[in-house]
Amino acid sequence: MIKKEIYESAVSRRDFLKCGMAAGAGLVLPLYIDVRMLSAAETSPDLVVVQGTPAAALVKTAVDGLGGMGRFVSKGAIVVVKPNIGWDRRPEFAATTNPEVVASVVRLCYEAGAKKVKVFDRTVNDARRCYEQSGIAEAAGAEGAEVSYTDERKFKDVKIKGMALDKWPLYTELLEADSIINIPIAKTHGLADLTMAMKNWMGVMGGRRGRIHQRLDESLVDLARIIKPALTILDAVRILTGSGPQGGRLEDVKTINTIVAGVDQVAVDSFGATLFGMKGENLGYLRLAQDEGLGTMDLTKTIINEIKL
Repeated sequence: MIKKEIYESAVSRRDFLKCGMAAGAGLVLPLYIDVRMLSAAETSPDLVVVQGTPAAALVKTAVDGLGGMGRFVSKGAIVVVKPNIGWDRRPEFAATTNPEVVASVVRLCYEAGAKKVKVFDRTVNDARRCYEQSGIAEAAGAEGAEVSYTDERKFKDVKIKGMALDKWPLYTELLEADSIINIPIAKTHGLADLTMAMKNWMGVMGGRRGRIHQRLDESLVDLARIIKPALTILDAVRILTGSGPQGGRLEDVKTINTIVAGVDQVAVDSFGATLFGMKGENLGYLRLAQDEGLGTMDLTKTIINEIKL
């Protein structure tokens, strides 16, 4: 269980009144409401955090807690599912998104009526090895996803006019999708401290993207101005606590069997920071993103439903 001391959950007036009525009847309600007991019309959490096993059940429970995949994927939609496939590592090293998580998201998209689900990433290491070693190509392909390597001809300049980026080549298949679902893995990073949802957009950048490390926080916020995922699902089944982002040492991997899902990628990353004993305010790009109105890192202003399977 994530310790409550790290953050407080904001309770809406409706839920406050429910708690008050329950208290009057001699009942005690938990601070975090199990969304499986409420209809979508009765609750609208900002984040759903699910712990347990197996990974596929965590994903489904988290998405259902937000109203179901049909809220994010329309019938006949072209959907991009963006995992982290950047490194030539097997899943147990927690450098890439868990393949079971990716497969589960793809399956839910098709169940919601998606016409096509595309999975890709511009990798750091050799793409073929990354796709194979991560297990993502096989797992996503088995669920019917169109798994492809990025094609340099499909990057086009996009005007950003941000704090650090005026324009940058981004991947057209992401930009043209009907719906985008971001599924990063939670891990440490030598420059950004942590890499999660916002940092995962480096995988759709063309050109010499390493240059953004000179003004990394500002650049990540600039990307978030342009890329608007319908849903963010943070894979924390295994987290990489050291040697990130590439990893390579099993002693740096911690298994916590957790999925964090939400619409606000800033809030998802802020909660993700707590998994490492940090707060959102410790990450420069989250402070900037909140200042720019791109989301909230203040978890006291979010409704968070925690579920244990």
